[in-house]
Amino acid sequence: MDKKAAEKRILHLRELINEYSRLYYEMDTPAIEDDEFDKLTLELRELEKQYPEFITPESYTQKVQGAVSRLFAPVRHEVPLESLQDVFSIDELREFDVRVRQTVDKPVYVVEPKIDGLSISLEYIDGIFTRGATRGDGQTGEDVTNNLLAIQSIPRKLKVPVPRIIVRGEVYMPQQSFAELVKNQDLNGVRPFKNPRNAAAGSLRQKNSAITKKRNLDAFIFNLQLIEGETVNSHDQSLELIRQLGFPIIPFYKVVDSIEDVIREVKHIGDIRSSLPYDIDGAVVKVNSFTHRNRLGSTSKFPKWASAYKYPPEEKQTKLLYVEINVGRTGVLTPTGLFEPVTLAGTTVSRATLHNQDFINEKGLCIGDVVVLRKAGDIIPEVVRVVSHGPNAVVYEMPHTCPSCSSVVIREPGEVALRCHNPECPAQRLRNIIHFASRDAMDIEGLGPAVVEQLVSAGLMSNAYDLYTIDGSAISKLERMGDKSAANLLAAIERSKENDLYRVIYALGIRHIGQKAAKLLADRFGDMNSLMSATEDEMASIDGFGDIMAQSAANFFALPQSRHFIEKLREAGVNMRRKGVEIDNRLSGMTFVLTGALPTLKRDEASAMIEKYGGKTTSSVSKKTTVVIAGEEAGSKLTKAQQLGIRIINEQEFLDMIK
Repeated sequence: MDKKAAEKRILHLRELINEYSRLYYEMDTPAIEDDEFDKLTLELRELEKQYPEFITPESYTQKVQGAVSRLFAPVRHEVPLESLQDVFSIDELREFDVRVRQTVDKPVYVVEPKIDGLSISLEYIDGIFTRGATRGDGQTGEDVTNNLLAIQSIPRKLKVPVPRIIVRGEVYMPQQSFAELVKNQDLNGVRPFKNPRNAAAGSLRQKNSAITKKRNLDAFIFNLQLIEGETVNSHDQSLELIRQLGFPIIPFYKVVDSIEDVIREVKHIGDIRSSLPYDIDGAVVKVNSFTHRNRLGSTSKFPKWASAYKYPPEEKQTKLLYVEINVGRTGVLTPTGLFEPVTLAGTTVSRATLHNQDFINEKGLCIGDVVVLRKAGDIIPEVVRVVSHGPNAVVYEMPHTCPSCSSVVIREPGEVALRCHNPECPAQRLRNIIHFASRDAMDIEGLGPAVVEQLVSAGLMSNAYDLYTIDGSAISKLERMGDKSAANLLAAIERSKENDLYRVIYALGIRHIGQKAAKLLADRFGDMNSLMSATEDEMASIDGFGDIMAQSAANFFALPQSRHFIEKLREAGVNMRRKGVEIDNRLSGMTFVLTGALPTLKRDEASAMIEKYGGKTTSSVSKKTTVVIAGEEAGSKLTKAQQLGIRIINEQEFLDMIK
């Protein structure tokens, strides 16, 4: 590659890597697999080594990746949280050892597993946990103290109250917790996290610490960043000290005095990684002596005294025997490939998702193909590529009808998935009932996912409308129910019949129709009969109602199954008319945005009050916004309103407006 072509390729690689890095570190939504990202960074590193004149401070190879979210207060790290230099071969490990020995004599190394999670720092003063932060960009992180307090393994108080200590560790999600989370996300129609690392990051980097607590996160501590009142000379001494203080240190490590012993331990960790109850993506090799570390120093991004060996994903060839179509609880048809069994990452694999028709077309998958399989993140089996086609091979085509209920499936504009919209589809019933009973829908207290599963499993219901004819005595016989719980549940079901029309519309689970859109439909058409006979154009003409929402709603109400479902609700006595009436129109023409925590009103209560007086609410601040109602911890919306000169009021001022 000549110099001009190299410069062009370097610029393109940086653009790709920066975008993939942003999605991974800041959005917790990886777009490519780790090994694909590693190949890009390795290529960039080699090109920059060959053409050092093109290296800039903004290159991925020169800076720690990550950024500080506006959701959290920034924390300046007293000791920077550096990245590690990745290596991908045994030869590169030996090169690392050579570089170390050029500066220090007889280095001793510590080899430990590289936990795949979110890097954090913890600070303690006089033995009391005072602050915790994410790595961020290495210099500045995010204050996530409240969320870290929700992780049980992180001590609130140390066993020995040292004057001050800062440690570094990794928050991770155990594989069992990840499997349970994905199951619940699928059950509730939420797009699941791709892997445990992103699940951990997404659970820690959000405002509600109650959610963090529910996610069963854990932590390992692997570095001493700073300590006062104690003298520590080596890494293994520091690990023993922080263990005695009460920290959950890395699960195992080994001290060795030769690179050959390092290599043996790295291979050993690779051999056992599939049996560990948490994810690791490599092994870390660190110089043990702190004196030696000081001599070796750091680059702008990496310490020169450590290296991270990244394990390559294991790949195996097998044959695609059959494609099975599964209908998810959100109606999406997912093709699953059935293969001749192979062993991958310690387990036998015979199934892997084929995602959708676009994926099948892109790979050119045909029944009988020899393909390469691997486990994404060492957990989820996936097809990498086709090796060879069989004779007369034809690319597999997804069915045009739902295999569960035979309804015609639809691929909506802008989506890759085929979807069944039948509200009575047996494959979707559990998710549909859970949504129907949820707080923002029919708000049936006591009817959570676990109870719904019990009712369905016991054969007491198969559709949401069965709730209104359910046998109370049968409910009381279910596990952990009893007569009182059954009576309370029946009372809640009975109360739900009086809900406003918009709640019923939202409870139907129409694709793209959220609670706000349901209110717009209820306000415009007034009753269910008028709504069911409305045209797509009539729906699209509603202010704030988009074409995609109108198309989705019109398609839903055109289905015979939808009409049957609604008729069953009507027969049960469920209200089908709009109840809300404007008290007056004093807020007509005004658009409100709510931000921060209000002293007494919940956000949906304030929105309802605004709408009763003829106003409307939106979720984002723009030049069209009339008033911003700001509470405690108001963030970027308040800042934008101030910049645009929009009127800002508090809760009391709002209540005065509608007295």
